[in-house]
Amino acid sequence: MDQFLAFPLEQIPYVVIALMIAFTIHEFAHAYVAYKFGDPTAKNEGRVSLNPLVHLDPIGTLLIFIVGFGWAKPVPVNRFYFRNPKLAGPLVSVAGPLSNICLAFLFMVIWFLFTAVAGGTSEWLHSFFVINVNLNLILAVFNLLPLPPLDGYRIIQDLVPNTTRAKLNQYEHYSILIFLVLVITPLGDFIFLPLFHTVVPFLFDVMSSILMPLWG
Repeated sequence: MDQFLAFPLEQIPYVVIALMIAFTIHEFAHAYVAYKFGDPTAKNEGRVSLNPLVHLDPIGTLLIFIVGFGWAKPVPVNRFYFRNPKLAGPLVSVAGPLSNICLAFLFMVIWFLFTAVAGGTSEWLHSFFVINVNLNLILAVFNLLPLPPLDGYRIIQDLVPNTTRAKLNQYEHYSILIFLVLVITPLGDFIFLPLFHTVVPFLFDVMSSILMPLWG
């Protein structure tokens, strides 16, 4: 069975916990920032919440175990409510990936603290921290890709002129089809895996280099 999973069986409990935390914080960040800018849509649907059950998407969660990345339920956003649309749009979109990067850094800080105080961590605790840091970084990088329905695409939509946005909207359904093909077929391995294998370790090393001088 291991050969069909992106993670070894013994790591699955850690992955489940990491996903519940990462997806919940990601979607909560989108919903909270949108609400603060005047959009009550997500709040009215109960998405300004730290309850994982309101955020997890069955298919997106399952893909994490199979291919190593996935997504949660998209937070509903109505940009017509925004008090400052040009500022609010990009901030709402980037809030999710940024929250995962912050969460990864927080787990690394706690990991370093455990190591400094206890002189090391047990094997299971080491695995727990590594998985939480890496999964949050993977989710951040994945969601910043400029493909619909990911956050990276929404950021571009919010930053380009209205005429360009209208053209993007015309071809969005084709872009979503391309995205799905990449996700569910081996073609995605040629795009996603090289990206994850370069950007995620880079971010990991950057965070480590920030913390290492503090703990020697």
